[in-house]
Amino acid sequence: MIVVTGAAGFIGSYIVGKLNREGFKDIVLVDKFNDPLKDRNYQGKTHRAMVDRDDFFTWLANHQQSVQIIIHMGARTDTIGQEPEVYHQLNLEYSQHIWNACIKYGLPMIYASSASTYGDGSKGFDDDHELVSQFEPLNLYAQSKHDFDKWALEQAEQPYFWAGLKFFNVYGPNEYHKGRMASVILQAFHKISETNEMRLFRSHRPDIADGKQSRDFIYVEDVARVVRFFMENRKHSGIYNVGTGLARTYVDLAKAVFRSMGKTENIGFMDTPADLLGKYQYYTCANIEKLRSVGYLQEFVTLEEGIDEYVNSYMKKSACY
Repeated sequence: MIVVTGAAGFIGSYIVGKLNREGFKDIVLVDKFNDPLKDRNYQGKTHRAMVDRDDFFTWLANHQQSVQIIIHMGARTDTIGQEPEVYHQLNLEYSQHIWNACIKYGLPMIYASSASTYGDGSKGFDDDHELVSQFEPLNLYAQSKHDFDKWALEQAEQPYFWAGLKFFNVYGPNEYHKGRMASVILQAFHKISETNEMRLFRSHRPDIADGKQSRDFIYVEDVARVVRFFMENRKHSGIYNVGTGLARTYVDLAKAVFRSMGKTENIGFMDTPADLLGKYQYYTCANIEKLRSVGYLQEFVTLEEGIDEYVNSYMKKSACY
């Protein structure tokens, strides 16, 4: 059995779908399953059981002999939330419990970290373990992910294999429920559909032009491929960047969405919302040398290719993966 936490969410449900397409059916979905906006993410997918997040550790104690791996994608992912106790409980303590359970039952663990742990990027985007303690996250979500990364590296006792994956800016199908936290690509599609215009955040830094803020955008298919790689290659435990290694601007992104929609470009700018000022990353770009060094050699989907598939195979049809 393969356990996937966060199985009703964006990346977790996509991973379940990919596993199904590759012939894996013996999958246990773990989540709260109480958000109707997420229902279609997992409905129609093949699985053995659905387990409520709060019941998972009791379930695991009774079924651990049949479990082969835990893929831990579950988290509170809202980057503007102001409830530190919630992030501490769901993103740090829950992950610690899974870590300890994997040690107890002899299970490998793959978990989702985040590039947001790098903060403003002034200290770089290198996944060297020696540098982790130097990073200064900008919000509670990022801090909770960072706290778990640091905690994991400090543990004398570890699962026999574990991989913490620092996802950069992931986009793709199954994120429809995320609202304001959805990728700019999804938001651009809706805005352009409604108004034939896309307004990007204006730069509030003199050294960066409006729309030239840049991120390492990675298609969710590539994320799932990396997870599959670590499922099959359990030799080098550690924290890994999962990005394309290439930063692209938001203007590039907007142009690609207009092109994929067959619309004339109409790009404007607006001030960054007050609740994001001081918490906004102007540049992210993954150093993926470590990922390449352990044997992941597959080329990444380009921003234009990913957006074109997302727009025409999914968003235009309001389809999930």
